[in-house]
Amino acid sequence: MSNQDRHALIAQAVRDAGSATVPELAGLTGASEMTIRRDLDTLAAQGVLERFRGGARTLLLRGEEPPFALRARDAVDAKRRIATEVSALIADGETVVLDSGTTCLEVARLLRERPVTVMPLSLQAIHVFGDAPGPATLIVPGGQPRAAEGALTGPLALASLAALRFDTAVVGCCALSAADGLTAYDLDDAAVKKAAVASARRTVVATDGGKLGRTAFAHVLPAALLDTLVTDSTAPADEIAALEAVGTAVKTT
Repeated sequence: MSNQDRHALIAQAVRDAGSATVPELAGLTGASEMTIRRDLDTLAAQGVLERFRGGARTLLLRGEEPPFALRARDAVDAKRRIATEVSALIADGETVVLDSGTTCLEVARLLRERPVTVMPLSLQAIHVFGDAPGPATLIVPGGQPRAAEGALTGPLALASLAALRFDTAVVGCCALSAADGLTAYDLDDAAVKKAAVASARRTVVATDGGKLGRTAFAHVLPAALLDTLVTDSTAPADEIAALEAVGTAVKTT
């Protein structure tokens, strides 16, 4: 088992159980207790969990969004497949506003190599376009980055979106259901998502199936206003059917 796979397994185990001891995690992963202690120190430094003597506990309260460092480890292959499908939906020459989040970061890595104009709404995606310039044209918005997330929010981000019109908004997802629509954990993030959708001719939602059928704290918009959802095979079939019934086209990778 690679370090990355072991870290992901440990993070998920601690998140699911609320806490776990070093011996429990050693038994789960087959690694030595010394290795597990080093892993826990690494994950704690990344903000994924909290260390205590002999183990670790989750940092998440009910209804909280998992930290970016933890989400970046989840469903990586699925997110890359989703990003490939999203990129295929975007034509050369389009203008795109690209939401924050780990799935949209994978989309950024593909759009960097395309002749499109993109305004990313996170520092991580801006760095993707800036660190290795390709044929894409980068527009940098204003805004205040959310701590540990890099998502740009606040009046300057909203003003940047209000000043422009895009062909496509690629929006990430905290939670999505046909009944409650697109929702987010953070009110400021919800406001930016709503403004991004309002600034674009069409909206493409990119999310793995684990976000479907769930509801987060802050409402963004009804599912009927979403043009296309790109997700993976773990998406609940009944939720896909319900979304299609309200007019959202669903593509499953």
